[in-house]
Amino acid sequence: MHSDGRLQSTEPVPNDLESPRAKLVYLYVATTDGASIERLCDDLDVKKGTVLSITGTLRERGYLERTDSGFELA
Repeated sequence: MHSDGRLQSTEPVPNDLESPRAKLVYLYVATTDGASIERLCDDLDVKKGTVLSITGTLRERGYLERTDSGFELA
């Protein structure tokens, strides 16, 4: 985190992610060291069905892993 409170990720966005929302979810998980479905929905203002679809795709591509508390980078 920057001294001004902004989150920063050193994780590059995978080149094959074309969807802006998929990139957003990926970067959010990268900068927060993991996130639950509820947190993703609330903080990104995205519907649960959309988040589940995006995280499913990111898992299929090997970018996210499911944990007891939500998702983290693979």
